[in-house]
Amino acid sequence: MADEELKVEEEEQEVELKDQVISIRRVTKVVKGGKNLSFSALAAVGTENGQVGVGKGKAREVPQAISKAVEDAKKKVIKVPLVDTTIPHLIRGVHGGGVVILRPAAKGTGVIAGGAVRIIMELAGIKDVLTKSIRSNNPISVAHATMDALKRLRNPEEVSRIRGKDKEMIWQ
Repeated sequence: MADEELKVEEEEQEVELKDQVISIRRVTKVVKGGKNLSFSALAAVGTENGQVGVGKGKAREVPQAISKAVEDAKKKVIKVPLVDTTIPHLIRGVHGGGVVILRPAAKGTGVIAGGAVRIIMELAGIKDVLTKSIRSNNPISVAHATMDALKRLRNPEEVSRIRGKDKEMIWQ
């Protein structure tokens, strides 16, 4: 009976996850007999309520590559702390050559971002944020840098509990 309930919960979680393709690339491997073509896909999944993940997939056909990327993204879902419709504080994410700066914004500002960052922010449920992508504009590096920033976000309650101080003393 417990196994059936667990399966139902997993199915419900999969139903609420929305997925979106960030990029698709045609890649080649040069071998003795010529070139082997395949496709590499980068996809993001999210609940639009504080959970988001990014994954990569590679296959000989585009639909298979996308489905592999979505499955990989589902395995890498993280919880993002939200303060109303924005993030708790300014943060900088780095991955390889990609650097992304995420900045909290006032209600009604919207998602000021482009490319991979915009897709990830919308799937995470962040409605008001200012972003800047520096250095690399490679979608894979930018997506991973964005995820790095979101992983390192902390909410005021968590920080005050760790430091043993009042929330008002830390967050100003």
